[in-house]
Amino acid sequence: MRLIAALIALVVSFSAVSGPSLAKQKQPRPFKGSEELLSWVNGYRLKPEPDRLPEAIKAMIKSSVTKDMDQAGVYIGFTAGVIGSNPDKAEALIAKMFPLDPQDQVLLIKAIAYSGLPDWQEMMKKFVERMPARKVLIDKYLFGGKPTLEDLPFEESSSAIDINWGYYFATGAEAPVRRIVKVLAWSLDRDSVEKLTIGAMAKWTLAQNAARDPELLSLLKGISSDQDVKVRAPLGEVIEAAETLELSKIRKEALASIDELKAKGPESTRNFNWWGQAWQTVFALGCVAAGALGQVEVGIPCVVGGALSNGALKCLGPSGGN
Repeated sequence: MRLIAALIALVVSFSAVSGPSLAKQKQPRPFKGSEELLSWVNGYRLKPEPDRLPEAIKAMIKSSVTKDMDQAGVYIGFTAGVIGSNPDKAEALIAKMFPLDPQDQVLLIKAIAYSGLPDWQEMMKKFVERMPARKVLIDKYLFGGKPTLEDLPFEESSSAIDINWGYYFATGAEAPVRRIVKVLAWSLDRDSVEKLTIGAMAKWTLAQNAARDPELLSLLKGISSDQDVKVRAPLGEVIEAAETLELSKIRKEALASIDELKAKGPESTRNFNWWGQAWQTVFALGCVAAGALGQVEVGIPCVVGGALSNGALKCLGPSGGN
């Protein structure tokens, strides 16, 4: 009995001494800067580290990407993907993100709503009291019918492509890619400046990302056979461009389509303000690389650690290089 008591005392003593030390060792490592954050986001789906998400949120805030939600689409989608693919850890991960300024809370609110968690509404309610300044936005998601990711309309949400890319970067899931692929039909539109622009953005980002991501390229090939005829042709061009690395062809064809619509389309697209409308649409879609790193140059796509956001179509503007 004395031996057993001694052993128990030893175990208790060891736990008391080593417990805090072990906990300290497991503490997620902070990000050193924007470049490390972007690299981590891009490679996350190959090596998931969900416990680092709260530190990633801090790094996003420090990089000022949350100041303009139109430019934070990739980060919103990425945060949503990490939360949604880790339901057992979701509440704890979210709790560790606080405190958050009201401005930064918007990213988290949208990420919870877009997470795909079956009980995302209940998850949102658990943190309502910690975000009183954003009650109106929270109520719109909980009670006002504000759309979640699956129903996010590309023609109404200027950052929908970025958000879906962010979700893919976090999960490697097929669903967000399929949603982006569906928009390829708009790359053939000859009546709407906005739809043609968004369709071109979808085509450009799919080609650029597939050229760098063999798994994405394989996914695109796999889903090509079950696409609508209006999608199948531009998707085939995306796959070919990614395989041959002839990506400039996508850009040139997009420019040609836009010029044609400008010259021959409806009267509303032939006036002096046409390029202003197109540029307003493009700038609204944002570029996470521009917001985080300030490294966007004329004619160079916005690259997020090797992954492209739809803001890269800024390159397609009239002065964006030839």
